[in-house]
Amino acid sequence: MSDIAVPDKKFELIKTDGRARRGRLRLKHGIVETPIFMPVGTVGSVKTLTPSDLHDLDAQIILGNTYHLFLRPGLEVIEHYRGLHNFIKWDRPILTDSGGFQIFSLGKLNKLVEEGAYFSSHLDGSKFVLTPELAVKIQETIGSDIHMVLDECTSFPCDEETARKSMERSMRWARRCRDAKTKDDLCQFGIVQGSMFPELREKSAKELMQIGFEGYAIGGLSVGESKDDMHRITEVCCSVLPSDQPRYLMGVGTPLDIIEGVSRGVDMFDCVMPTRNGRNGTLFTSEGRVNIKNLRYRLDDSPLDPQCACYTCKTFSRGYLRHLFLAGEITGLRLLSLHNIAYYLKLSADIRKAIEAGQFAALLDHHRGLWSS
Repeated sequence: MSDIAVPDKKFELIKTDGRARRGRLRLKHGIVETPIFMPVGTVGSVKTLTPSDLHDLDAQIILGNTYHLFLRPGLEVIEHYRGLHNFIKWDRPILTDSGGFQIFSLGKLNKLVEEGAYFSSHLDGSKFVLTPELAVKIQETIGSDIHMVLDECTSFPCDEETARKSMERSMRWARRCRDAKTKDDLCQFGIVQGSMFPELREKSAKELMQIGFEGYAIGGLSVGESKDDMHRITEVCCSVLPSDQPRYLMGVGTPLDIIEGVSRGVDMFDCVMPTRNGRNGTLFTSEGRVNIKNLRYRLDDSPLDPQCACYTCKTFSRGYLRHLFLAGEITGLRLLSLHNIAYYLKLSADIRKAIEAGQFAALLDHHRGLWSS
């Protein structure tokens, strides 16, 4: 394991270019250079990829999910293996979501009360209650370098009164999560809620700052709202959150979503899109989207992305990748997922370099042209 000495001041803001920020986050299991995209490994595995693959792609941090890991393999197993890092043989940072969004997505299988979230397992129907205190205990058992407070994610659309009550409950839960935190070497992020209402978002951010966290996330977006609304709320949150701590836009998104988020002051992103789209045959490349199922690629000898240095692009033709996908070969899903993660991580690196060079605006214009067409 690559544990490092974690200073009291864990985030360093190195350079800004407009509102875009280049930073460095020091965590228990390593240093994360921001802006950064974090591959999603919900149950302790980024789908079809190994830790060795992620090392080769220079993934600096991955995600796990409290809800899923709590149900399977369960705390007893994770405790036996002395935490998730040792269990999955990943020696770099891990961030875990609290499980609030997953419980929200269960719909009729959940019930939220002040104590916490009552829910039925999607695996076997077993009944549980996830309290803020238990969410912290699970994540500290996992050993997450960054763990999230338990929050209530409102549906979209919702009225202002519903959003207000939900946000206020999330703030009470945030306080309980902070009070339950016992491990000083692990970071805890608060989550800004308030749906599409700027005043509620501002109030939420300020209340979280009064509690005090090592970083702050923007939750409750990418749930069906328009891109304009997502950008508007992101701007509101970033205008209030402290400049000397990391900002994390949860569950977002496309390559353009990421660079638009950076342009508004966000540092960290995650999304299942790269691996999910890869498994469905949709690839992100320097030339735009590629649907590998298309007949036009049947006899195409060129690499998937001529500007990508990943194993997939250095080794195989579009024609072969199309064949693997249409044949339903697991190897094809693996190679396509690997490329998409490589693309997202290279995008993050390109963004960091552009900010350092004072050329972020040009990179933003390029990607707006590439992905808006």
